[in-house]
Amino acid sequence: MKVFLVDDSVVIRRRLKRMLADVKQLQVIGEAGDAQTATTDAILEQKPDVVLLDIHLLDGSGIDVLERLKKANPTLMVIILTDYPFPQYRDKCMEAGADFFFIKSTQFDQVVPTLKQLIQRTNESAAHPPTQ
Repeated sequence: MKVFLVDDSVVIRRRLKRMLADVKQLQVIGEAGDAQTATTDAILEQKPDVVLLDIHLLDGSGIDVLERLKKANPTLMVIILTDYPFPQYRDKCMEAGADFFFIKSTQFDQVVPTLKQLIQRTNESAAHPPTQ
């Protein structure tokens, strides 16, 4: 599973890369600290399976990035990681197509188990393709 990281904090991106380094069948294929790079690299060049996306970016809104990513690839999995624990942000992200919404201060540790579940689901789907 290919993962792309989008967060304006270099510290957060480094922490995520360390956390994800030991997850089997998972590869961090790119990262961005701003909306422009995220939409260009993530959509056009890298073709990730999952994007870990912050709401607040240096040059724009992560929600706008989410909408652009989902428009370009509706099956792309997007996990929101944010410092904004407000329900209105969660609701807006989920309406825009986010698959998961985690608060960095309290739910950061849920990222790896969530990705492992997604990998397991992908493996099960590949092992048992739908019959026609």
